[in-house]
Amino acid sequence: MAGFVVGDVVAERTLHLTRESLVRYAGASGDFNPIHYRDDVAAEVGLPGVLAHGMLTMGIASSVVVAALGDVNGILDYGVRFTKPVVVHPSDGADVHVLAKVGAVDEQSARIDLTVKHADTTVLVKAQLRVAL
Repeated sequence: MAGFVVGDVVAERTLHLTRESLVRYAGASGDFNPIHYRDDVAAEVGLPGVLAHGMLTMGIASSVVVAALGDVNGILDYGVRFTKPVVVHPSDGADVHVLAKVGAVDEQSARIDLTVKHADTTVLVKAQLRVAL
């Protein structure tokens, strides 16, 4: 994986989440917190609606880069900060937009900076993947 230039776009994609996506993720992850599938529980705890799992959002963001690079073995580390939830509407779902750009390059690796948004709101900050060169 060579040829990274700071500022270059590595990948950009919008992924659509539905309530079914959340149920499937809950089954795969074992995270059955009802804020991820029940509107009444989400409202009771003061949330604006049913929320996508944070780890699902994080996984979606990294998958965009993995699909573009095609080499998961080249990923050295990955981290994010969660800032805002992704509210998944019962019928309309939610779109998560991921833009991945080269943020830094050294002799051994490149840092890929991710901008992750839902409805024009940044939902992850300091979202960065480091890949081996």
